[in-house]
Parts: sequence; C-alpha cells; structure tokens
Amino acid sequence: MDHMDRMDKVERAHLKDPADASHVMYRYEAGPEFAGLLERFWIPVWSVPPGREAPQRVLQYPVSLLVVAPDYARFYGVVSGLSTTTLTGEGWAVGLMCAPAGGSLIARAPLAAYTDRFVDVADVLGDAGARLTDRVRAAMSGDPRSAGAHRAAMAAYEDALRPLLPVDPEGRLVNRLVAFVEGDSGVTRVAQVCAEFDLSERALQRLVQRRLGLTPKWLIQRRRLQEAAERLRDRSTTLAEVAAVLGYADQPHFTRDFAQVTGMTPGEFAARHVR
Repeated sequence: MDHMDRMDKVERAHLKDPADASHVMYRYEAGPEFAGLLERFWIPVWSVPPGREAPQRVLQYPVSLLVVAPDYARFYGVVSGLSTTTLTGEGWAVGLMCAPAGGSLIARAPLAAYTDRFVDVADVLGDAGARLTDRVRAAMSGDPRSAGAHRAAMAAYEDALRPLLPVDPEGRLVNRLVAFVEGDSGVTRVAQVCAEFDLSERALQRLVQRRLGLTPKWLIQRRRLQEAAERLRDRSTTLAEVAAVLGYADQPHFTRDFAQVTGMTPGEFAARHVR
C-alpha cells in the first residue's frame, strides 16, 4: 500500500471484529503439485460461550470452497455478496480454498449453477467425496489443534482431488485473468481486462460466467471492496482518499457500493476495525 504495510491477502477479505476471540485459525498453503487447482487450507477451531454467537463475515474471493465439519461436508460456489458463518458452541472445520479454475473442475460443470449456494461434497465428488469426509473426520476426532491431525486431513483432500490434475488451458487462463484483476488497483474497467487478454467483452463475459459463475464487473468490484476494507483499517486514511485511490468517481458512489455488500457504511466499518 502507498503509505502502510499491506495486509495479508487472506486477512483483508475477512471482516473480523478485532474483539472476536472465538477461535484459533490455522492456515496452510496447498502443495506445489496442486498449483492452479488449489490455493490454501484453513482450519478454524472455536469455542463460543453458551448462549453466545460469533458471526464470521468474509468478502469472498472469486473461488469455490470445500468444507468438512463434524456435521456437514459442503461444496460452495462463489458468494456474490457477503459470506456469513455463525460460530456457536465448540467445533472445528477443515476448509479448502480452490484456485479460480478449480471450482468447475470439481463440479464437472459450469460454476454458475453454484453461485450463492452449496451442495453436499458427495454430490460433486461422489464416492471420493464420502471417503474424503470420513477421513477428515477421523483425522480431526482427537485433538483438532494437532499439526498431525491437520496433515492427515489435508492429505485426504489431496488424494480426493489429485485426479483432477492437470488444470486445463481455459482454467489456466481464468487463473491468470483473476490474478491480473486482483493484483492491479488500476484495473477499474472491464475494457482493460479485455485488452490485456485480447478477448472481446462477450467472450470475457462467457468465460467468467462459465468458470466462476459471476461477471467481470463483479471481479473488479470485489477487489475494490476488499482493498477498501484494508485501507479503512488505517486510521490515517480518510474516506475521500480511499474512494479516490480505488478509482471511484465520488465518495457517495463508494459508500453505496461498500454498504450494499457489507451492511456497514465505510465510516461504520472504519470505526469498528481501525488498527
């Protein structure tokens, strides 16, 4: 960032209340063998007092997720708005964040059918999904904070998904496309993406809809909102500065976009999350 250290890419997407001490989060990168298909594992272990709740809000990246917990095992498409998971009681989950190309390979279908919804892991992976679920639960049944349990759970995912390698050429293209949008704050228009990848707007729309289930415009807006959430945590940054840096025509437009997705105005978010 121009005047402050950049947050971790994952952290800036999580709108975690600074006072939230409900869980410990373990994160692991996927092995190099799975480059282009899988990105990272996350393993939360939580303890929430009786009668309390701990909502976890995320501006999700344009990727699908696989999550196994004691009472469910799900494949999630991309969430177009704010993703909210409410923690209660004691528990754990083992989640996997796919690369952008990974979702449609796992689903064996265009990802648009899964936007804003989830299905059981077995619905997309069949018997391999059932074996994955059983292995993860067996690994985590002892001490869910154990590094050994985490390794065994991640190995179960890897064994289930290894047959999907290698990533297809179109998948590699969509990975590069998402990396371009997420990596350059100067990308504020769909036409810039078309020019970078020599695609017509219609071809780009079809590609992103097929492989991610959303639109190129959504990709750009999501990156801008994630970067806004990062910048708003810096007490020295004004709302007008954030809006200008992210390429908004004016502050009201930025405020509308941010509040529509997060349920908070930028000012309310900054007051709660400033570092």
